[in-house]
Amino acid sequence: MRFLAACLLAVALSAFSLSPRAQTPQPPEIAARQYILIDLASNQVLAERDADAQAEPASLTKLMTAYLVFNAIRDKKLDLEQTLPVSVRAWNERKGGASVMFIDPKMTPKVSELLRGLIVQSGNDAAVALAEGVAGTVENFVDMMNRQGQAWGLKNTQFRNVTGMPESGHYSSARDVALVAARIITEHPELHPLYAIRQYTYNNIKQDNRNLLLGRDPTVDGMKTGHTEAAGYCLVTSSVREMPNGRRRLVSVVLGTASREARAGESQKLINWGWQAWDAVRLFEAGQAVATVPVWKGERAQARLGAPDAVFVTVPKGEGGKLKTTVERTDPLVAPLTAGQRVGSIRVDTAAGTAVATVPLVVLEPVPLAGLLGRAWDSLRLWIQ
Repeated sequence: MRFLAACLLAVALSAFSLSPRAQTPQPPEIAARQYILIDLASNQVLAERDADAQAEPASLTKLMTAYLVFNAIRDKKLDLEQTLPVSVRAWNERKGGASVMFIDPKMTPKVSELLRGLIVQSGNDAAVALAEGVAGTVENFVDMMNRQGQAWGLKNTQFRNVTGMPESGHYSSARDVALVAARIITEHPELHPLYAIRQYTYNNIKQDNRNLLLGRDPTVDGMKTGHTEAAGYCLVTSSVREMPNGRRRLVSVVLGTASREARAGESQKLINWGWQAWDAVRLFEAGQAVATVPVWKGERAQARLGAPDAVFVTVPKGEGGKLKTTVERTDPLVAPLTAGQRVGSIRVDTAAGTAVATVPLVVLEPVPLAGLLGRAWDSLRLWIQ
């Protein structure tokens, strides 16, 4: 069931799009070239503009760099307390005024220190050291980044480096960046808090996190800034609140704003609108049976059907009580049935009949095949029907 839920999340995240709704709230004017706002509770887009346009991602690239390092830690290929060498290539990243954590080849920083250098200080040198620690060379790591992007179906992303420095053929989009951020949050919740650290000191050099919203909005717990002359000022923001029906998280991406202050202000405006104009409605609990239906040729006569995880939908404020749900399923259901097997859909509509969401309907508990006599009897009954 956990595997199926992860797969369904992957499909939802890779297909972020606005669903038509009655009286959809209009977002405020956002002074950014591209932007997107998503609600991770429901995996729905609340607002977007040119979200699929290819753009220079600058240091937002380091979200994918961090994700792959997090995977290596999860898979026991790296350890947080493990030390890594600093190559001349990593040391040379300090040239040209790039963001660095100030490591040099005489040092052997821990993976945990390099991650803080990467995330809090946006260190290009940390990015190179970690990439070499995971894949041996930066080039191998970049190949990993592109393979991961292809596996997720990122249509407007191509990596040429691990830092986000300008390079021909290195690009992404607001939607693709949002997907990478969502993957970090959902797949690595134990490491995501690194993005909330406001300040980090390494080698007696103190640097502030460039995400100004960390000091302004207590609901903001990350995630990443970026800036180059071509990209403008970019920011990915994660904001979370505990609501009566569960935790709700909004993620925004703004690309191409005019200044550090502008990227913070425009992101804050977008996040605030998301909280104020929309409600997240919890329709079903994880494992809750939405329907109990007959099963043919099974050891049990009935099967419990539901969604693999809790079902949220995000609707304009005040519309939650007017929703209608419809179960569309395969009929007849014939054993054997496995837990997590998809057998239909749960459709959610407004009172006016406008589609809000469609959620997979799955078998919650397995139904093994009946014995020979039971199968023969049900075969006869099906034939008569």
